[in-house]
Amino acid sequence: MIRRHLQNNSIHMHKCEELARELNAVFPLSKEVQNAIAQTQREIFVPTGFKHYAYKLDALPLSSNQWISSPLTVAKMTEALYPQGADSVLEIGCGSGYQAAVLSKLFRRVFTVERIEKLLAQAKEKFAKLNLTNIHARFDDGNRGWRTYAPYDRILFSASAKQPPVHLFDQLKDGGILVAPIEEDKKQIITRFIKNGKKIKVQKLDSCLFVPVKKGIERL
Repeated sequence: MIRRHLQNNSIHMHKCEELARELNAVFPLSKEVQNAIAQTQREIFVPTGFKHYAYKLDALPLSSNQWISSPLTVAKMTEALYPQGADSVLEIGCGSGYQAAVLSKLFRRVFTVERIEKLLAQAKEKFAKLNLTNIHARFDDGNRGWRTYAPYDRILFSASAKQPPVHLFDQLKDGGILVAPIEEDKKQIITRFIKNGKKIKVQKLDSCLFVPVKKGIERL
């Protein structure tokens, strides 16, 4: 039984490594981000009926009309954060938990907020299964952020919006980076916001596709 478990783990990790190499061929990644993806078993975060698609470059449906982002989008968003040397990250929109799991390989502390209670409960089970003890998850309206542990070195906003909520920049350290999918002319653009005192530098990076941000919470 133990041998079979180890063999399955080995197969899964080989698939993760292949996925990371495939992503790097499509979109060049830093060594750190490539390693983080290679160490994260995506199939654990994918709904049961879609396990055979876990290592393809596709977004997949979750419950509550949500999606698990494509691995390519996760890679691009993670790279846009410039995670090297940063200590803490706040993720708005935990969803399946896959993005947070990748971040947990790059940051000492990961804080993630989810507005749909069912999704958060499922994600927390997966974090526990993988022993990802540096991820702290909260059920709340992500638009509010998570002020308790602010300021953060990085903030990742995982839902599309015209602009990120202004008060999230108050929860970002000076010199910190916020990455969000911004709606623009019927498109969505991965956008990097760099905080420098009271000024915010904006960099438009790449096209993407996320579900739109919503307010409030959904209980079980």
